[in-house]
Amino acid sequence: MKRDDGATMRSDDTGLLAREPGERTYLTEGTTLRSWLLSTDHKRIAILYAVSITMFFFIGGAAATVIRLELFTPKGDLVTADTYNRLFTLHGVIMVWFFLVPSIPATLGNFLLPLMIGAKDVAFPRLNLMSWYLYVIAGCFTLAALLLGGVDTGWTFYTPFSTLYSNSYVLLAAFGIFVVGFSSIATGINFIATVHLLRTKGMTWMRLPLFCWSMYATSLVMVLATPVLAMAMVLICAERLLGLPIFDPRAGGDPLLFQHLFWFYSHPAVYIMILPAMGVVSEIIACEARRRVFGYQFMVYAMLVIAVIGFLVWGHHMFVSGQSPFASMIFSFLSFVIAVPSAIKVFNWTGTLYRGTIRFSAPMLYALGFVGLFTLGGLTGLFLASIPVDVHLSDTYFVVAHFHYIMVGGSVSAFFGGLHFWWPKITGRLYSETFARSAALWLFFGFNFTFFPQFILGYLGMPRRYHEYPPEFQVWNVMSSTGAVVLAVGYLMPLFYLGYSLFYGERAPDNPHQATGLEWTTTSPPPKHNFLVFPVVRTEAYAYHDWDEAPGKADETMQDERA
Repeated sequence: MKRDDGATMRSDDTGLLAREPGERTYLTEGTTLRSWLLSTDHKRIAILYAVSITMFFFIGGAAATVIRLELFTPKGDLVTADTYNRLFTLHGVIMVWFFLVPSIPATLGNFLLPLMIGAKDVAFPRLNLMSWYLYVIAGCFTLAALLLGGVDTGWTFYTPFSTLYSNSYVLLAAFGIFVVGFSSIATGINFIATVHLLRTKGMTWMRLPLFCWSMYATSLVMVLATPVLAMAMVLICAERLLGLPIFDPRAGGDPLLFQHLFWFYSHPAVYIMILPAMGVVSEIIACEARRRVFGYQFMVYAMLVIAVIGFLVWGHHMFVSGQSPFASMIFSFLSFVIAVPSAIKVFNWTGTLYRGTIRFSAPMLYALGFVGLFTLGGLTGLFLASIPVDVHLSDTYFVVAHFHYIMVGGSVSAFFGGLHFWWPKITGRLYSETFARSAALWLFFGFNFTFFPQFILGYLGMPRRYHEYPPEFQVWNVMSSTGAVVLAVGYLMPLFYLGYSLFYGERAPDNPHQATGLEWTTTSPPPKHNFLVFPVVRTEAYAYHDWDEAPGKADETMQDERA
């Protein structure tokens, strides 16, 4: 790393190893299990989160595998109806609250946010460690509920079934979700304080990388929406334990109240999952196209508008639940409105790619896959925003396909793209680009093979949450189940070649992508306090070559850099 005057920093007397070209720089820090479990280093906590969410991902994926095997044939010949209910509840609870919600913020966000703003750590390191412990404790409660016999309410815990009729372990699962909510709130508070207080000199608001803006907007949603989910879980426990007439209509309660509380959190939670993905994709596309982000300020404002309007559209989940027609019309209108800032982002990504020198690296393939899947998922969301169409499609597999295109196709593709993009910075190792590109293409093909047939199933009227179905739907279910096998291979491939690279991969240079962010100005992996000398920012974000002013010169310079 160089100072402003160009001198190379060497810091033997501060606990940093002297750094020669090609060597990695470390602060002396323990490598025992205890040192990891008690570390307040944001980078180590990010890795702890990554290990945890990977475990939950495979648990949720195993449940999905059994579900698709059951649906391979029309008859329920693999598991009983009750077991099937518990399987899709397990799949939903684990994948939503223990993988999708924390996947990017708790891992890439934790690792990268301080680096990107030139800080040595997050604002509250101990709170950061506590958030991981809360996550693990919540996961233990939820897994205990599922292993003791499971929950048969579905991942939405709809009342009065969850409060009066279910004889499964609802209380344990609800308490686990209640606790994991505090993990999200702690992370959100930490990120907001970090962005406000710890930006390095020269890092103004409009110089922040879009990934930082996405973390900031996501944190606002987490802090404001998650307490509502926590209250809903507490009220379920209160009615089951104390018999309080909150949702029981026979005692004057209102079962629709739970749906309002649940979806007031759960629709903004969609943007907890997708806004970080948008930030990741913005970073990758700008770097691999070697261009400034087209319409940077519009991208920033679009993220903030999505975060705000996301609180105003929860009622489109309740078009068939008995809410007033006037309320449904308002929610329908707002659901169309929120598509506008999302469309702005797709337009700006396309504008960034225009006239760019595009390198189809593995992160770029994942990012382009995200754009395609997110666009298709968003367009199908407009169908569900229309009241008469939603009445037909509600509770069919069309909703399942739409949800997975946004949440799984979009968020997971972006997560893998970001993981590959920053893998050299996180680990100090390079992976096989050939295997990585193959995995990206395999995942994109497998995902569409799995979930596109479900759009057709939903249009034809096949209901979700059923373990038996009429024989005329079998061909589409066979296609979907076969695609799930292909998709599983796409998920497993990175586990092998990234794991291999940890031990046998080539040493990574500090900036293998020739990117412009501050995280690329430190070593790979970074030292404990991130920088030897904390940087001063003097340029706008994404200061790549200005293709509009001097495209010929940019071409020559770009070729030199690529060489």
